[in-house]
Amino acid sequence: MAFKLTDAHVEQYHRDGYAIFRKLIPSGLLRELRAMAEKAREICHQQRGPQAQRLQPIQKYGLDLKAYTEYAELPDLVEAVETLIAADAVYAYTDRRTKESYAGILFEPAERPYCTTWHRDWRDNRAGLSIKAWEANLLNIRMYNQVNTPLYDDHCTWVVPGSHLRRDLAAEIRRFPDRPIQAPNTSGMANEEAEAACLEYCESMPGGMQVNLHAGDFMLYRNSLWHIGNYAPYRKRATIHDVVWTPEFLHWWKNTPNREDGRPEMQNPNVDRPEYKALKAAIA
Repeated sequence: MAFKLTDAHVEQYHRDGYAIFRKLIPSGLLRELRAMAEKAREICHQQRGPQAQRLQPIQKYGLDLKAYTEYAELPDLVEAVETLIAADAVYAYTDRRTKESYAGILFEPAERPYCTTWHRDWRDNRAGLSIKAWEANLLNIRMYNQVNTPLYDDHCTWVVPGSHLRRDLAAEIRRFPDRPIQAPNTSGMANEEAEAACLEYCESMPGGMQVNLHAGDFMLYRNSLWHIGNYAPYRKRATIHDVVWTPEFLHWWKNTPNREDGRPEMQNPNVDRPEYKALKAAIA
């Protein structure tokens, strides 16, 4: 059955900050995309080592992108993104006229488990960013949208549903009071212990939940959600990863606003919050 955007997708996207378009990629195209991704994996590991997570942008590595172009122009998918985000939203190219793309492919690590930090994109992983400017666009549907398209079943991503609509809750401030946020230290651990430590770290976020994607699904999500990626070598991964571009977001990406005080380090988004001040006073 062909994919059809429904009111449930729209409601979930606005409420939870993500929506999954199930079984969107036709089987024949999925096979061709996997072949492209395997060549990308070889390039990634040759050039960046066995633990490298991504090759991006794939457009710059001499790959045959015929299958990617077909994926990028799937009519049902184009229509769904434009309906859900905006008529001028583009998910596979920064500009459909020029066919310029920033898309990458995400892979599993070849040797050791690891996870990213819990974070909200830009705010928590961009040193020197203006938190005030980031928060000013928090509810703007034309900003902060991303895509994961798994070519194999992918259970790596965790999110806190609804966190894209608000500042941090008190429990989230207590869990991650300081910036930059630290990942679990798995140095010196055997792979099994490292995997357990990463899972425990994922589960430590209040309200966090694992997102289960199947091969050929399409996940659209607000990257202003609390989210994380958790990876193990035995879980094969090849997931197309991209931004949904609008003119406003492309401008933001190219001209990211810096801290008002000009300092280069990462701002803490919660230093003005009573919850943060009470926490710091309690441990002083």
